[in-house]
Amino acid sequence: MRPTDLLLVIDVQNDFLPGGALAVPRGDEVVPLINALAPRFANVILTQDWHTPGHVSFASAHAGRKPFETVELDYGTQVLWPDHCVMGTRGAAFADGLAVTHAQAIVRKGYHAHTDSYSAFVEADRKTPTGLAGMLRERGIAAVYCCGLATDFCVAWSALDARAAGFETYVIEDACRAIDTAGSLAQARERLAAAGVRLIDSGALR
Repeated sequence: MRPTDLLLVIDVQNDFLPGGALAVPRGDEVVPLINALAPRFANVILTQDWHTPGHVSFASAHAGRKPFETVELDYGTQVLWPDHCVMGTRGAAFADGLAVTHAQAIVRKGYHAHTDSYSAFVEADRKTPTGLAGMLRERGIAAVYCCGLATDFCVAWSALDARAAGFETYVIEDACRAIDTAGSLAQARERLAAAGVRLIDSGALR
């Protein structure tokens, strides 16, 4: 890989693995592949979902609402999730088997109590930046390779925002797993392709 390439490892956390509060089917399968991919990159950054207790995106914060229903918030339609990745809990911790020891930074997202955050670059209000784009520009990063959980939500949002920020962007599909609810995976692939994000397999990396 080039010295200007970055591997962005998205939300490989206990609550998104089988048995977790918001488990992605077969989410644990990405861990050994990411462990194998990471040493090929000189630049690696991890993202970590990091919610406050009682976060606005939790169904439990809305009386009479259930997980996966939607509500209208100031910034638009919000899917309500089970309580997950609450800051400081085991569910928010990285997967036990994840071994990416040379990662240089962790970008935490979703820690503003009244705004959800899928993307590693811009929060769900589409106005609040995480600062990641500026960090990558200052470090001379040209290309972002996304992997992790889940393909159709946090991976896709991060990849779309990386591309919008001007980075050459790839999604390593076999190093991701999807929730795929109501056609969300197919829709995400269409949006990614339309934006110029390249969907690749890890075998294409040299």
